[in-house]
Parts: sequence; structure tokens; C-alpha cells
Amino acid sequence: MQSPPGSELIRWRLLRRYAPRNDNGIYILPASTTHNCAVHIRLSSDASHITHPSTEGPSLAMQRALADGGIEPARVGYINAHGTGTDVNDPTEAAAIRQVFRSHTDQIAVSSTKSMHGHALGAAAAMEAAATVLGMHHRVLPPTANFTELDPAIQLDVIANRARPAEVEYAISNSFAFGGLNATLAFRRV
Repeated sequence: MQSPPGSELIRWRLLRRYAPRNDNGIYILPASTTHNCAVHIRLSSDASHITHPSTEGPSLAMQRALADGGIEPARVGYINAHGTGTDVNDPTEAAAIRQVFRSHTDQIAVSSTKSMHGHALGAAAAMEAAATVLGMHHRVLPPTANFTELDPAIQLDVIANRARPAEVEYAISNSFAFGGLNATLAFRRV
């Protein structure tokens, strides 16, 4: 198994060391550590280009995380996108999301918390995962701050500028790194 990028590597190592796994190899975290959420992490590496992402790697990471969690794509209500705000990443990620969720994509709320905490490189994934879990726990999904205009190439339900009250049972958080390393965390309220 390949090692995940940045902070995902830290989480992955901590999970391997401290969290018990079920018969399917899924790490089970105590509810108190995840605000009553179960978590499933899956990775992919498409190595298509050092800075130009593809849709295949991110979509594969999302599909694997959902499959590991036994989560039907139509049950996901929120995505914390990698969302760097760039002309290359955001349309590519949007296309990958649409590839995985198909017609259900229009019912999924999407935001990028990087707009509030910055990219933070390896630490960004941990902050995004925390924002996702806290949003699920408090039933308020975080917005994309300073959002002014939807790129026509990104046809998603973006949570713009203000948090959105919502109760979601399943959510994912995407983290992608240079060179095509992709990690997706899938969360389920328990």
C-alpha cells in the first residue's frame, strides 16, 4: 500500500498504530474522537503530472472511500473539497465529483474551507477533516468564504460565504497533493 500525502500520512500512521480494524480492514475510531462519526480513508495515485491533476485519481479515491464504508454515493450530503481556488484544480475536482456522484451531484452541498484557513500544505487535510466532522456534529456546514462568482466549469451546489444549516448523515473530505497523490476521508454519523 502506498503512503498518503502530507498530513494524511500522519493520520494514516496514527490509525495503523492505535485504531482497531474491523474484518474489512476499516479503522474504527471511538465516537468521542470523531464527534460521533465513523471514518474511512482511501487513497489513489495517478501520477499524471506534478501540478496538473487528472479526474481519474481523485474519483478513484472517492469511490474507494465510499466502497470501504459501504456508503452509497446518493447518501452523501456534503463534500469538503480540496478546492484550491485555481483554474486547473477546481474544474478538475468538480468533474471528478460529478464522475463519482453522477445525477446526485446536484444534491450535494460543497465547500472549501481552505478559503478560511489557507492551504497550509500538509496540515490542510487535517483542518478540512476537522471542519467536516464539526459541521456534521453541529449540523452547520462550513462555507467557502469570499466567494464571488461560480466558474461555469464548476456546476456544484457551493456553500457561498455563510454557513448552511444542514443535517447530513454522510460526508467526504478530499485532499490531493502534488504528483497525483489523492486521499479521501468518508465520514458517517453514528
